Amino acid sequence: MRLNPLTLKKIRRFKSIRRGYLSFILFSLMIAFSLAAELFINSKALVVRYEGRTYFPTYGQILPGTVFGLDYDYETNYRELKAHFAAEGKGNWVLMPVVPFNAYENDLREDAFPPFPPSAASRHFLGTDNTGRDILARLVYGFRIAIFFSLALLFTNYTIGVSIGCAMGYFGGRFDLFFQRIIEIWSNVPFLYVIIIISSVVVPNFLILILIMAVFGWIGMTWTMRTVTYKEKEREYVLAARALGAGNLRIIFRHIIPNTVAVIVTFAPFSVSGGIVSLTSLDYLGFGLPPPTPSWGELLQQGWTAMDAWWIAGSVIVAMIATLITVTFIGEAVREAFDPKLHTIYE
Repeated sequence: MRLNPLTLKKIRRFKSIRRGYLSFILFSLMIAFSLAAELFINSKALVVRYEGRTYFPTYGQILPGTVFGLDYDYETNYRELKAHFAAEGKGNWVLMPVVPFNAYENDLREDAFPPFPPSAASRHFLGTDNTGRDILARLVYGFRIAIFFSLALLFTNYTIGVSIGCAMGYFGGRFDLFFQRIIEIWSNVPFLYVIIIISSVVVPNFLILILIMAVFGWIGMTWTMRTVTYKEKEREYVLAARALGAGNLRIIFRHIIPNTVAVIVTFAPFSVSGGIVSLTSLDYLGFGLPPPTPSWGELLQQGWTAMDAWWIAGSVIVAMIATLITVTFIGEAVREAFDPKLHTIYE
């Protein structure tokens, strides 16, 4: 598919804004790293070489200890297996990730109580939390959950908001007034109280939280698209399409929405950062995803209760600041690159 010259001009403009473009590359690398986190942060071995056979446990099936000559039939502890092979000296070996712990594993010691401070020797590079779980693992896997939550929430909110907002602006009249009254009433419903009530009845999971937040999150985009559509429907290309016999749905989805994509794209990065902050806030208050799900909000709550363990709160605060600044820089660059005033020709 070939892009039109105006779109290419906007993309070149975005690339010329170095701060935003570099932030986009960095954010893309962060997402890619979180998707491949099992290769770097995981309690499963990357490769096991045993008696002439090669195993890849990371993305394969669960291998019991009996497969490698151990005396138990549950999942193999690959850190212990690596030490066992080294002690035997028979040429068998295990390749572990850089951080050989998963986000749910409790690494406890006999002579001390967690949290444990950062240590390269123990491979806890950012230390552990109050239950001995690796901070770096929970940060990375928590980021992956937060970013997918934000993207899913963004898609849901924009699907509802763009559809209803365009319909309000295009049809106007009683249809517009009816939804205005619904939005005004719905905006006064206390969002946090709804979360508390639902959390007291059922344990909220990923899907339930998205549905709850989407029920309240579509309103902002609806108002924006309503205003933009009111302006766009009076332009010449809409009048020409109507004169040629195009139906209302065709005019909305094939003409008006594609010409308002600059508005949609501009708000998207800020909506992503808003989704991350919302999930973190709910997890911090205890109304988000259930434990032991990796969560930045849960780490913040632990850092607040254990202020002497500075690495807990410090790690998640630095991660949040870096993520939100990166997304903000991307949003600013997108907003400037897609600004219609920069690409308008006056006759």
